[in-house]
Amino acid sequence: MNGLPQDQLQRLQGVLEQRKLALLEQIENEAAEADARASLLNEIEASPADNASVRTLNALVSEAAEHNLAQLAIIRHALAKFADGSYGLCDNCGEAIGLSRLNARPEARLCIDCQTRLEKAQR
Repeated sequence: MNGLPQDQLQRLQGVLEQRKLALLEQIENEAAEADARASLLNEIEASPADNASVRTLNALVSEAAEHNLAQLAIIRHALAKFADGSYGLCDNCGEAIGLSRLNARPEARLCIDCQTRLEKAQR
């Protein structure tokens, strides 16, 4: 049990749902824009410089889309934890993550101690 009040849980779940919807919309918009750029390039006779610019832009958009998909997976994981009753508990040690951390990062999977240890180990 995470020990969080029900109203806080509902608020945090709402924040995560809103972020999920915003990410889904952003991913959809970026895909539509990439399709539009590809169509436009097929319709016009573009210079090599134009083609290079579009390829660079598409690479940047693709990288952003990958980031958004990763964020979406993290948010979906957090939302799934609401369903099984483990939201707010550290994936590593099982202790409560803490309301202040969850307010700052509702998708947090680790308590601050485990997150700090992870970051130190990655250096």
